[in-house]
Amino acid sequence: MKKQFDVIVAGGGPAGINAALAAARQNKRVLLIEKYGFLGGMSTIAGVYPWMTFHSSDGTQVVKGIADEIVERLKQREGSPGHQRDTCGFVYSVTPYDGEEYKLLAAEMLHEEGVTLLLHTTLTSVVKEDNIITEVSCFSGGKYYTFSGKMFIDTTGDATLSYMADVPVQIGEKNTHKTQPMTLKFRLANVDLAAVKTYMLKNPDNFLDKTPFSELEDLPLTAVQGFYKEWEEANIGINRDQVLFFTGPHDNEVVVNMTRVQGLNPLNPLELTEAEVIARKQVKLLENFFKSYIPGFENAFVSYIPPQIGIRESKRILGVYSMTKEDIVNGRKFKDGIATSGYPIDIHAPTGKGMTIAEVGGQGTFQIPFRALIPQKADNLLVAGRCMSADHTALASVRLTPTAMATGQAAGTATALCIDHGVVPRELNTDLLVSTLRKNSVYI
Repeated sequence: MKKQFDVIVAGGGPAGINAALAAARQNKRVLLIEKYGFLGGMSTIAGVYPWMTFHSSDGTQVVKGIADEIVERLKQREGSPGHQRDTCGFVYSVTPYDGEEYKLLAAEMLHEEGVTLLLHTTLTSVVKEDNIITEVSCFSGGKYYTFSGKMFIDTTGDATLSYMADVPVQIGEKNTHKTQPMTLKFRLANVDLAAVKTYMLKNPDNFLDKTPFSELEDLPLTAVQGFYKEWEEANIGINRDQVLFFTGPHDNEVVVNMTRVQGLNPLNPLELTEAEVIARKQVKLLENFFKSYIPGFENAFVSYIPPQIGIRESKRILGVYSMTKEDIVNGRKFKDGIATSGYPIDIHAPTGKGMTIAEVGGQGTFQIPFRALIPQKADNLLVAGRCMSADHTALASVRLTPTAMATGQAAGTATALCIDHGVVPRELNTDLLVSTLRKNSVYI
């Protein structure tokens, strides 16, 4: 097995996949390390579904590049219908996808580009000298392995590589360190979606006020948020205030986003274990609720529960720049902007039943600066995905999958340019980075 690489990427989720592809396409020797036996991160490990959103509120597609290439290739193999209108109206579009096809496609694309992929491999330690990471150690199959690299990318979601390298990190809210709740998504099959839509059209007041009812009859049903009366009447003891589910990925199937585990630390193994047990009990409560209260679900059953609970927030780095609420609500642009998003702030309350929403200001989009991917105290490391540098409020927007994909491509591209020009990320000419990303179909 090769021991030396140009770029080593830790974490095989959407950000890591795109980072590895971007670096390899710049003719770099890339190693991608993933602790599970498959790729996809929260999209496949926790069934986070659908991808939302590739668009701004006015329908402009603002996430392109490798992310959209993946969607197009999934469409070719019937693994996604592509971008569709969000029928609960929370954002402009959602992108349904088949997680099994995504796992397979990601592995194929990495193989095409010559990326060395290690699954079932856990990062164990990092060697750093004078703020330069020289190597990482991993464990798999009862043995330890050591790999050296010129540049490193942390796409672990939990900032694991960064933390091991003594990079300053943040957890949750600034003062309390409470994180957004964890959610175990699950699928219900044998659902009569026509009955759901009929009920919605007859009872618009029982659903999110952004639901596009004037168009709903002609749109494929993709998302449903509401059933307020039924949820209040059932009172099954889950601390949330509404029903939320998405259609697919297969016919007459939905993905339910309603379990809510609050007050437990996703970084503590005892508390994470407790969260898994609580969430699976909630799945059973919710299956019975849907069958008893929601039209179209009378004969539904649980068809899939993912391997682990979904984590919205854990560790994230303290970077050269940390994104804030103001960056998003003001639709801020940056000279070193390397990705664009139109997703609003969406905080699932660490306590209580509700959510805190703040729309994107300005022209309905904001940029992510390259400086938010550059950690402190590690000169040859970049970070992408939900462990990038952002405060608790801003993270509630930038954590979403299409944005993670876009930051991953930016990080992978940047590491290659740093190697080519003999510089560390803080010294990289960001005009060159932005122009290179644009040449590779990234929307900035």
